[in-house]
Amino acid sequence: MTKKERALRAVEALEARYPDALCSLTYEKPYELMIAARLSAQCTDARVNQVTPALFAKYPTVEAFAEADVAEIEEIIRPCGFYRTKAASIQAACARLVDVYGGVIPDTMDELLTLPGIGRKTANLLLGDVYGKPAVVADTHFIRITGRLGLTKHKEPEKVETDLKALLPPEKSSDFCHRVVLFGRDVCTARRPKCEGCPLADICPSKA
Repeated sequence: MTKKERALRAVEALEARYPDALCSLTYEKPYELMIAARLSAQCTDARVNQVTPALFAKYPTVEAFAEADVAEIEEIIRPCGFYRTKAASIQAACARLVDVYGGVIPDTMDELLTLPGIGRKTANLLLGDVYGKPAVVADTHFIRITGRLGLTKHKEPEKVETDLKALLPPEKSSDFCHRVVLFGRDVCTARRPKCEGCPLADICPSKA
């Protein structure tokens, strides 16, 4: 079985197991997804989802974030960790959105990477979820699981992203990433993966 065939089988199996491929971060507006993703760095999505309702209520528009007092943002997002760095980049990113892009999330990787605090992982998340473009979000779960499946030998996010873009159907790449996160949480855990009954057991070279 080739890598591409294995990848396609994985896409089909996870689509069947997780038909509703939704981002685990709660948001209503595109810039809110950007902010939630920034907060999720070294923090669980569950914790972020506990913090963002109050944050988004206090700052209901991207313009409000752009004009916000960074110290006040810090106090709200403190439970997410690294709150000073995150607060400063959130305010700066929103200010750039307003000043350069009219408050609208840009739709290219190069432009997204000009936003303070935004790396390729968040940029891909925005491209896939906001604009429906082909995107590979190479987070920790994704890197671990695609490595176990033999789809990449790399650990660096950008190299994993490149490898998987060559294997996945472009129109399904973004949803596949969300499904991998769910799969990594309830089946292919970092410790003691549940190989027995795993929907990918028949194609996984790392099966115990």
